[in-house]
Amino acid sequence: MILSKFKSLRQLLILGICAVVIGAVTGALDAGFGEILIYLTEVRERFFLPLILFLPAAGVVIAKSYSMVGGKCVKGMGLIFSVGHGEEDVIPLRLIPLTVIGTWMTHLFGGSAGREGVAVQIGATFSHWVGRKMNMVSDSKIFLVTGMAAGFSGLFQTPIAACFFALEVLIAGSLQYTALFPAIIAAFVANAVSRGLGLEKFHYDLQLQIQMNPVFIIKMILLGIIFGLVGAMFAHGLKLVKERLNKVFESPIRKIAIVGTILVILFIVSGMGRYSGLGTNLISAGFHGSKIYQWDWILKFILTIITLAAGYQGGEVTPLFAIGSSLGAAIAVLIGLPVEFAAALGYTAVFGSATNTLLAPVFIGAEVFGYSYVPYFFMVCCVAYVFNDNKSIYAAQKNLQDML
Repeated sequence: MILSKFKSLRQLLILGICAVVIGAVTGALDAGFGEILIYLTEVRERFFLPLILFLPAAGVVIAKSYSMVGGKCVKGMGLIFSVGHGEEDVIPLRLIPLTVIGTWMTHLFGGSAGREGVAVQIGATFSHWVGRKMNMVSDSKIFLVTGMAAGFSGLFQTPIAACFFALEVLIAGSLQYTALFPAIIAAFVANAVSRGLGLEKFHYDLQLQIQMNPVFIIKMILLGIIFGLVGAMFAHGLKLVKERLNKVFESPIRKIAIVGTILVILFIVSGMGRYSGLGTNLISAGFHGSKIYQWDWILKFILTIITLAAGYQGGEVTPLFAIGSSLGAAIAVLIGLPVEFAAALGYTAVFGSATNTLLAPVFIGAEVFGYSYVPYFFMVCCVAYVFNDNKSIYAAQKNLQDML
């Protein structure tokens, strides 16, 4: 009994030390990736028209790189999930430079994409490599979840939300509590390191007095339903467009070249780059009184799906934040809610619905907008979760109900 307990404590200590290393390295990588991405975004905004013309060529380079040296890396987040489910054994380290450089190119030349997928892949790849080097193959899933938490936290600097995201995203309806201890450590270390290296966090203090009454509750439920349906539509639309494009184009290179050319026209005519990149311009507009159009969320929705389905690199989460916040701001005027409050609810709930997660979006709201609003985030995210019909942007995500 004592020997068994000693072995458990020893393993816990090793996991803790590994988590510190994983968090520190991932946080540093996230900071470097994020800072360069911010710089490239500024360059694109200054020289949008000449740069957007090279979007198809950039796509060809990305697709060619993956076809030449990518191998399994072409699956991206799908590979991370496959390893988490025990269907694959190895995540090649080359996944990190491939996805990072591909995402930089996508953003520099005007594609509409996010960054979360890259950060999660960075953390998961490095953490998985550490686990293999430590000869702890039996703890492969623990290391994977730990790395995912570190990657998400290092980029968004929301360690609690990052921890829950990593714990619940592999299997909807289930939490991987065996990874809780190292995931917490890695998330907070990655957050501290990336912040220490100067990566800025998006934060907005809501300063509103909310009156809870039956009419307000009805509005919350209505918002939850709308956000849940929009998140589900995004996940389903992304899957559908990917499948259709893959049927039409047998060659990934030809696909990204032709669709990239169409995207050039769409980005120019829809606002000269208003819907390019992460969508942080739309997020900022929703919280700082700038102009938000009723159709902003629709165009960001469509152009992000086409960009990612074509084969450009990047994540979906930050565009989902932009879609949710601009949708919330548009609805606020119609149902009589403060714009920034409805935008914050959309920011969290559309993300939660599209990723088929519940706790992560609630804590995203808490860490970005303030803990005093947790009851409202919880209410709307719960309704959105119920109405998302188990759809997810992660095609390899499994559902607990289907596994029983």
